[in-house]
Amino acid sequence: MRTLVENIGCIFGIERHGRLRLCGDEMDRMETLDDAWLLVEDGRIAAFGRRSEGVPTGVERRVDACGGMLFPSFCDSHTHLVYAGSREQEFLDKINGLSYEEIARRGGGILNSADRLHDASEEELYDAAMERVREIAAMGTGCVEIKSGYGLSTEDELKMLRVIRRIRETVPLEVRATFLGAHAVSRAYRGRQAEYVDLVCREMLPAVAREGLADFVDVFCDEGFFTVEETERIINAGRELGLRAKIHANELAESGGVQVGVRCGALSVDHLERSGEAEIEALRGTETTPTLLPGAAFFLGMSYPPAREMIRAGLGVALASDYNPGSSPSGNMRMVAALASIRMRMTPREALCAATLNGACAMGLSRDFGSVTVGKVANFFLTRQMPSVEFFIYAYQTPLIERVFLRGEEIAI
Repeated sequence: MRTLVENIGCIFGIERHGRLRLCGDEMDRMETLDDAWLLVEDGRIAAFGRRSEGVPTGVERRVDACGGMLFPSFCDSHTHLVYAGSREQEFLDKINGLSYEEIARRGGGILNSADRLHDASEEELYDAAMERVREIAAMGTGCVEIKSGYGLSTEDELKMLRVIRRIRETVPLEVRATFLGAHAVSRAYRGRQAEYVDLVCREMLPAVAREGLADFVDVFCDEGFFTVEETERIINAGRELGLRAKIHANELAESGGVQVGVRCGALSVDHLERSGEAEIEALRGTETTPTLLPGAAFFLGMSYPPAREMIRAGLGVALASDYNPGSSPSGNMRMVAALASIRMRMTPREALCAATLNGACAMGLSRDFGSVTVGKVANFFLTRQMPSVEFFIYAYQTPLIERVFLRGEEIAI
């Protein structure tokens, strides 16, 4: 099937040089093309060009973009969207002055979600997660990473990962699965953290690997959670089973999570609200992608990561939603990009690069996703007519997305 998308006012996000991540000043220079068309063949981008220079013929289907813009789909590299129930009571607790750490100490937070997940069936989890997946797809996300981590027992972690596998098998989005058994210490192991780390390494990880349920292994390496030494042990155990690391780091303190992630070759280190020159220097010149989650900083009222300093240092920053019930109950990547511009002083084009190509890189997917490139999977969305690329982020609540295409096929939104 050959599909021609014509009458495109502007294509944003063109990458012609095979780059898998853009770094530093490059992030503000993703190529655009005005008055354009794009050809899709067998679910991939076959060609694109300027209308005045000729338009392909002999196509089976035509899509009129009506002068709107075409963007590559968002690539959301950090979510926890498989969960049972909401946590709005904790939202009220935060309003009334309790901190994230205080709520966790009172048995809320991750442990609250673990209790609810334990009581939910696999079918219930799948149905609830699919609503969220359809929601993010309608908002322009075409690739998503989903973590476990609300199980905290072998049985419940496997239950979560089986739900993620089922999602992966039934939706047109590209899905990656991450094992996050070391999200917190379960209630059953309270006061016995070393034993819980043993459980993660010796029982959970081998069970996950036997069923082939995960692409990555993650650890919450932060104050009050897992130490650098425990993190390194879990990462190494995962590596022996073929799982590359993605690390929660420096959300609550300068934990050493960035440095251990870099040392162990992590694909990404995520959060980084508490980061400075040492963390930036550790990341410089490495393949580890700093992934920033401004939705969590916004919802929790925390400081934002130093995105401007990172870009100035030549790093290739990614953005992700952190979609979860406690600290970022939204998967709206356009809002994430707007927060990056408003609160972290990223230009709209830098933010869009971070939310597309660099987000794909943070999942190891940028060879096939994240930009408008001949040969890549045809994941993109069309907008209403707009005066500029910047307007898409500036008018962040105006409903501008008109049509969404995944693997070259339009989905209902």
